[in-house]
Order: sequence, then C-alpha cells, then structure tokens
Amino acid sequence: MNAKRKLALVLGAGVAPLLAVVLPATTASAHGYVSSPPSRQAQCASGVVDCGQIKYEPQSVEGPKGLKSCSGGNAQFAELDNDSKGWKATPVGSSADFSWTLTARHATSTWQYYIGGSKIAEFNDNGAQPGATKTHHVNLSGYSGRQKVLAVWNIADTANAFYACIDLQIGGGGTPGDGGGDGGDPGDCTASAWEAGRVYNGGDTVSYNGHTWRAKWWVQGDQPGTTGEWGVWEDLGTC
Repeated sequence: MNAKRKLALVLGAGVAPLLAVVLPATTASAHGYVSSPPSRQAQCASGVVDCGQIKYEPQSVEGPKGLKSCSGGNAQFAELDNDSKGWKATPVGSSADFSWTLTARHATSTWQYYIGGSKIAEFNDNGAQPGATKTHHVNLSGYSGRQKVLAVWNIADTANAFYACIDLQIGGGGTPGDGGGDGGDPGDCTASAWEAGRVYNGGDTVSYNGHTWRAKWWVQGDQPGTTGEWGVWEDLGTC
C-alpha cells in the first residue's frame, strides 16, 4: 500500500466519527402545535412566557399516544405542565376554533380535545394527510371560567402523538372564528376596554369606541380601528 493511500485511509477513519457526532440525528417527519388560540408553547415561542428550550421548537411536543400531559412526557418541556406559570387565557364564548400550524405534515388518525380529562371533541381524518394548517370548531358549552384544553394530534402510522395545552377564559369575550359581532347596542360591550400599555395575544378581545375587536396576533400599543383591514385588530362589530 503506497503512502498516499495509507494517508487517505487514516484521514477517513478519523473524520467518520467526527461526522457522526456533528451531523444531527434524523428528526421526526411530523411536527405541529396549536397556534390560535395561542397554546402554551405558542406563548413560549412569542416570548409572552419564559419557558426555556420549547421557545425554539414549539412544534416538537411529541410523545406516546394516550398521554394527558401538556409536555407529552418530555422532561425538557416540563414547564408546559406547570399550571401556575402565568399562562395567558384567551377569552372565548361557548365555542372556539382551534388552529394548528403544521411544520411537517403526516398521515393523521384523529384529533382530540379534552378538558379536565374528559374528551369534548374528536375529529377522524382516517389516515389523510393534512395541509399546512388545520382548524377545528369545538363546542365548549357546559364549561365556563378559566379552563385548560388539551389538544392531541394522533399520527396514523406511528405510536406517537403531538400535544398542546390551550388556556381559555370561557364566557369571557367573543368566540374566535364565530363570524363577527352580534349587532348589539353601543354601551353593552362585555369585553374589557382596550388599554394602550397592555400586551394582547392572538384571540384576545377588547371593546373600543362601541365595537368589539379581536387581536389576530401579539400586539401592544396599536389602537383598534387604526391598523386597517390587514392589520392586527379584527372588528367583530358593535357591542
């Protein structure tokens, strides 16, 4: 064996272990989380709550099917299970639209929603592959006040699921996705008055100038009615 070939073999043997260490492991083929109303991991990602590692990968709360935990059993995401961490509750009515952001799509068996361990809704996709987003309209009648909803995305061809917890204030304002205001008389507004210095998350509702407004995403300081049709505030009608 000549010297050049020996050198190539030595270098190859030395580099291979380094590549094994440096190159990332293959990631799962499916990822997703509830982005509206903002789930706990969505609040982490937007900086509303300080949560550590989950801030950088809100779509990665994956665990075995059948769990009832916000973290999906992941120790590195255990903060999601902490109910006293200061999560912002989105005001909704007797129903709500839950929208998933799917960073990688995968064949789906079912989507499930729970409150207090009781299943309140299930949607069967029969193995179909979803689009980049998925929205479900869920009936919340029978519940009121602050509630924690556990949303579960069950993957069809693996033993795993993705988990997201959403904090709601049921009966505390307009219903996300309900199509607008009820045409009530000015002065009958039930949502809290808009405050310039307050932070609002997507789905939060406020009253201002006789109208109810819903924030489409995180906002602070932008006055309702001044951001235009494509701005942060959606006019739900008079109240």
